[in-house]
Amino acid sequence: MSDEKRPLLIGPAIPFDNNESQTVELVSSSSPAKDDKSKSEYNPASERSLEHPTSNFDTLIHLLKGNIGTGILAMPDAFKNAGLYLGICGTLLMGVICTHCMHILVRCSRELCIRNQRPSMNFADVVEEAFAMGPIFLRPHAKKIRHVVDIFLVITQLGFCCVYFLFVATNLQDIMHIFHVNLGVHSYLALLFPPLLALGMVKNLKYLTPVSLIASLMTAWGLIITFYYILQDLPPTNTVKAFSSWHQLPLYFGTAIYAFEGIGVILPLENNMKTPEALGGAAGVLNTGMAIVAALYTAIGFFGYLKYGSHVLGSITLNLPGSALAQSARAAMAAAILLSYGLQLYVPVTVVWPMVKARLTTDAALEYGEAVVRFVLISITFMAAVMIPNLSAIISLVGAFSSSALALIFPPIIELVTFWPDRGWRLYKNVAIVIFGLTGFGFGTYASIQNILTYT
Repeated sequence: MSDEKRPLLIGPAIPFDNNESQTVELVSSSSPAKDDKSKSEYNPASERSLEHPTSNFDTLIHLLKGNIGTGILAMPDAFKNAGLYLGICGTLLMGVICTHCMHILVRCSRELCIRNQRPSMNFADVVEEAFAMGPIFLRPHAKKIRHVVDIFLVITQLGFCCVYFLFVATNLQDIMHIFHVNLGVHSYLALLFPPLLALGMVKNLKYLTPVSLIASLMTAWGLIITFYYILQDLPPTNTVKAFSSWHQLPLYFGTAIYAFEGIGVILPLENNMKTPEALGGAAGVLNTGMAIVAALYTAIGFFGYLKYGSHVLGSITLNLPGSALAQSARAAMAAAILLSYGLQLYVPVTVVWPMVKARLTTDAALEYGEAVVRFVLISITFMAAVMIPNLSAIISLVGAFSSSALALIFPPIIELVTFWPDRGWRLYKNVAIVIFGLTGFGFGTYASIQNILTYT
């Protein structure tokens, strides 16, 4: 099979030109190329040609690492902005909604793959095909909405990478203070650039599995030690606020949705699975992974805020004492986040590189183009971390602005458009989720920007 005809399994396909787009709309609306029987028998997973398919365990590891990162360590700070009991209810509710939206995206992807007889799609493919085959008045906007999703995907994942840069730098700075090394956070950012650049150059998701496994073990160690400290000498629950204040709730929303937003890696993971059907289901990989994530987020948020109260920092590891054991937790979490950088960079590369590749003509440009794209994206995250060295502010802004759009706004819209003739009860459910997402998007973004301007 030639390169021009080989299906792109991960990352966005090169956009159709106008003529091709019109042809797809004509075929989908008036004269289907395949009959209903052949479409019902089409199995997208069996049509995929994967060089390095991932197992269910590989996928679970990637899913956990895609969700358990700096966000979990920011949950006590989120509880501070919500209050102890509202934080519990809000975090569990957020977990349920975000997991449901992930299922929505996977289900719509499979449905549209069958309709179009394509082996796989990514986030942007799904939204484009949903609009192209949806209600007639939405079809002309298919490409525009695809570009919007691509932009939010890139912003979200680069925002994660920026937070990763800053998280490792601030924790490293805190560790080095014990050894009387007093460098500024910008110096540590500069020192971290070479190793993160090396990790960002890894191209194959399969090769990141051992790295993610090591990072998961380090994360487990860091969380165990963190729980060891925050569970000691806990004060009564009446020493902290049950409900914080209305003007702080948007900051809670931004941090919480940042922590839960792993939707950007769901379709790449599903597209690379050896048995993608194992992702869904009541006891599938997705529900299993997200149940673990939600339980950990709620626990560390509750006990971390109860332990340190209003003094809790943007990362709970920064509140730990200066003992050797506590420092090992900081070091382990910092190393785990550092090793996870390549996985978070994977999604924006799959969005940006095909667009750049389509415009390259020389062999030399094609050979080195992806490396250049990766270098530029890594440099962008580095510069953003240098410009706004406020960990909690960046986490809340990324969550409120881009994560809420991807996790809570686009999936229900996609489901409505995909199953438009049979929308029924989906209409009320999805409209409620969109309103919830838009409310958090607006108020959360405003509060986060105001917070950055106040403390930067």
